[in-house]
Amino acid sequence: MEKKKNKGVRRSAFIFCCVAPASILLFIFMILPTFNVFKMSLYKWGGYSVEKNFVGLQNFRILAGDMKFLRSMQNSILIIVVVTVVTMALAIIFAAILSRCKVKGQGIFRIIFYIPNILSIVVISAIFSAIYDQRDGLLNSIIYLFRPVGENGEGLIAWLGNQRLVIWAVVIAMIWQAIGYYMVMYMASMASVPESIYESAAIEGAGGLTQFFTMTLPLIWGNIRNTLTFFIISTINLSFTLVKAMTEGKPDGASDVFLNYMYNQAYTNSSYGYGMAIGVVVFVFSFALSGIVNLVTRREPLEF
Repeated sequence: MEKKKNKGVRRSAFIFCCVAPASILLFIFMILPTFNVFKMSLYKWGGYSVEKNFVGLQNFRILAGDMKFLRSMQNSILIIVVVTVVTMALAIIFAAILSRCKVKGQGIFRIIFYIPNILSIVVISAIFSAIYDQRDGLLNSIIYLFRPVGENGEGLIAWLGNQRLVIWAVVIAMIWQAIGYYMVMYMASMASVPESIYESAAIEGAGGLTQFFTMTLPLIWGNIRNTLTFFIISTINLSFTLVKAMTEGKPDGASDVFLNYMYNQAYTNSSYGYGMAIGVVVFVFSFALSGIVNLVTRREPLEF
């Protein structure tokens, strides 16, 4: 009995030693800063001065009437919805084509689609900034082939300088960057589905589309559900990085997103407390959105 007790103590000590370092790092670099964000959102502070003034919920009241923040929120929601839907749909379709159809050079296509994911955001922003360039960009060069352009560039579109177009330019760059990664993940899930199931369905007269919607999608739904939640949260972070490197919120805040506006308020306009209030809103929004997505996509697992 005593040997079993000692063995249990040693096992608990071993588990503690394994878990403790990660738990300490999580507390120091994640939990503690999160609590600090909530705390500082209740203060009026420039970020560099010694004096901190407790203002309670005043920052949140100001935030509710801040039109620039509301526009950044609108842009963020637009990006989350459009980028998520288009990226997931295209990734699943391309994965199904490369997995189920006999396409020559499947390995090459996988590499080509995955390359954007291994590029840094700075490189991607540079590539698309060059594509969208008003005078020498690829898009306007194509437009120049089909319609006359003035000597001074009249008729060329300022993709990153137009308030209505700039956010869509960012959306396209984000979709291009993300498709390959999720396509490869879905291809791995589809490869685990036994071929015999498809053969039985084909004998019963089920066509390719019927097999896709009634068999492939339900069988990989667990993976789709997990990646969907992960992608939505990562889109919030990725949109900030891409906007910061590509447009910096220009023109006139038309491409601002949640985190970019928060960064500008906290570190550029010296309104650290106000910036942390924006951070709290983003934190709550992210968790609420994750909960809604998990609730909406919940279903009984289909096994084979």
